[in-house]
Amino acid sequence: MILQIIKLKSDLPEDELLKRAKAREPQFKATSGLLQKYYVKTSQPGEYGGIYVWDSAESMQAYLQSDLAKSIPGAYEISGAPEVEMMDLIFQLRDS
Repeated sequence: MILQIIKLKSDLPEDELLKRAKAREPQFKATSGLLQKYYVKTSQPGEYGGIYVWDSAESMQAYLQSDLAKSIPGAYEISGAPEVEMMDLIFQLRDS
């Protein structure tokens, strides 16, 4: 499994950002190989993130080439380049 962490700055008010994220939720649920996605807010003003759990590097790469992934900067009115970090999961504490 692959863990992908993305942090981004948005100029949107939080309520508008959440509205847009909820509207896009079905598309993420339908993404092949995406086991889980956590929507997070950092302690920095206007900074949000997504924590993705992928079944494989191949699924993650397919997503990164998708229109859905490419639409994120415009959908959330991102300012600046997002921070992206990827890690291999070696084991998990619980099965669910």
